[in-house]
Amino acid sequence: MGLSVLESRRALTLYMAAGAAFAAIAARGLLVPLYAHDLGASRFEVGALFSVSTFAAALLSLPSGLLIDRIGARTLLWTSLILSAGSQLATATSTTVFPLFVWQVVGGLGAGAQQASLFSSVTESVPANRLGRSMGWLTFSMQAGFFLGPTIAGLMVAVIPNVRLVVALTTAVLLFAIPGALAAPSTRQAQGRFELVAPVRALFSQRAFLPVVIGLVSATLVWGTVGAFLPIFGREALALPSSQVGFLLAVQAIANGLARIPGGRLVDWAPHRWPIVFTGTVVWAVATIVLGHLHGFVAPAVLMIIGTPFIATAFVAVGVVFGNLSAASTRGVTMGFYGTVLFLALAGGPLLFGPIIQADGYAAGFTACGVVAIALALVMAAMHAEPLRRRAEVSLPPATPGT
Repeated sequence: MGLSVLESRRALTLYMAAGAAFAAIAARGLLVPLYAHDLGASRFEVGALFSVSTFAAALLSLPSGLLIDRIGARTLLWTSLILSAGSQLATATSTTVFPLFVWQVVGGLGAGAQQASLFSSVTESVPANRLGRSMGWLTFSMQAGFFLGPTIAGLMVAVIPNVRLVVALTTAVLLFAIPGALAAPSTRQAQGRFELVAPVRALFSQRAFLPVVIGLVSATLVWGTVGAFLPIFGREALALPSSQVGFLLAVQAIANGLARIPGGRLVDWAPHRWPIVFTGTVVWAVATIVLGHLHGFVAPAVLMIIGTPFIATAFVAVGVVFGNLSAASTRGVTMGFYGTVLFLALAGGPLLFGPIIQADGYAAGFTACGVVAIALALVMAAMHAEPLRRRAEVSLPPATPGT
């Protein structure tokens, strides 16, 4: 059966790199909105700062997949870490809102390359029958970073009132990503000219592809909207100090991370993955609607603890389906496409629902977002239900693995 995920030295270093990279991203996700708010940015501008970063990540995700197939994940991971560190240090030197947009774009480019290179590295490094567990450990590491980043940043802000200085200091966590960057595989899966049309056409030809894309959009849209506005929502609607906003993000990250490992085992065990995606999306969408009507720290924290594990397991399931859809020669393109859809949906949520939040408040914006996510999840479920009804009447070949 091969070595377990935790027994793989390469996998361990990759998990550590993921944790470090996402700790820096999460710290930035807390600090940049707070700093922009202090500089006089509006609610919409704060949401737009999140969106430009994720749009940049989406822009580079698919090209990153092509690069991975030709230059290897190791080179791209090093490049992405340099971009992330440079943009974060540059953010700390900014004194107006506009430069923050520029450095958010640069940081987003780094994040997009990190996403594709880490997922591709882990997919290549572990046996196929353990992909669910490996994705669970990888995303657990990312969520550990999402816990540590805001926790460290929140504690530092409580002690050091200069947010710009804290942004610079939290860049140091990227040093822990170096072992993973050294251990990442450098395998070149393809040679010659860059070929995008054929692998993308092959993806669309698989029956499971379009439904899982819709499922990813529905889950990410509602997850990204809450993530973009949660720091200033905590300040303005929940009336929390900055340190408690950081702790609220940390609570969410703990619930998210702890769900990933058992969620990975559940995904490996489940004969169909789409019900997991559907349930997780709907539960989190309902939680988002409720969140807009809460106040204080305790009730939102309890809601995060209850709702987050469902959406966390949904993301594990989506990652495994994409991994199963990929062939060895197009693994980078497949995971790059995954990153593109993920980051576009993350960016789209704040842009779509930010104006509603600006005009009508958080409750209205979060409710609209939750309703749209539920509608998309129902579309995904309907696309899976129709083939199931046909298979009940006519004998068909086995479905694509992972569906």
